[in-house]
Amino acid sequence: MVDFSGHLSPMTVAADPREIGEMTREADIRQALEKVSRSYGFHGFLVMVVPGKSCCSLSDTVVMTNWPADFLSNYDAANLMAGSPVIARLRKSTIPFTYDTTLDSDRRSDGKGREVLTLFERVNLRRGVYIPVHDVHGTCGAVAFAGNRAVVNAAELKELTYKAGHLFGRLSEIKGLRAPMPAVLSRREVECLHWAAAGKTTTEMAKILDLSEYTVNHYLSRATRKLDSVNRVQTVAKAIRAGLIN
Repeated sequence: MVDFSGHLSPMTVAADPREIGEMTREADIRQALEKVSRSYGFHGFLVMVVPGKSCCSLSDTVVMTNWPADFLSNYDAANLMAGSPVIARLRKSTIPFTYDTTLDSDRRSDGKGREVLTLFERVNLRRGVYIPVHDVHGTCGAVAFAGNRAVVNAAELKELTYKAGHLFGRLSEIKGLRAPMPAVLSRREVECLHWAAAGKTTTEMAKILDLSEYTVNHYLSRATRKLDSVNRVQTVAKAIRAGLIN
């Protein structure tokens, strides 16, 4: 089936979770992602684990892609991750979003906008969509589809998000992906997170632990940095998933 844009209809793309669940090889996932990419008019796909703030190499985060290998090496050689508004957004948000290098390159604070634009245009990856995903182990990732087609509409974005989530989850099962082990927390940091998970306020925690509110906030802030989180809620969630607190 072909739609009026000349692309395969998305209805022809395997999206049934049961069918995805029966895939047993990485090659099956790759083939499915390539089919999704083509059917929506993109040139390629990329699956990645969302990098921490200390990571500066896109290649180190990539799980699977059919983007040109020299694209990744050139991207890293130019140290483009540090100033990427896309990577910064993936670290903070779980909402799918579109990108256009023509516009996003102007948002960079490192003055490398023209370099980024040239790199993406050369391999026909000028526009696309990034879809934050996660697996049952708490591994945070993203699936990107890129090309030169028009911006995806709301219905397409919903379909792509559905497909990407199931395919990432199955790929994680096949490859055995796991979230990086968090830094070791101190006893006091664990205690503060335990009571935060129980819904206690900073004032209540200070009384329970016989500490000042300032000290409690200090321990919580330090735990947040160690677990590379953006707020207390996310820190508690990560600590629970990692088995650091019950």
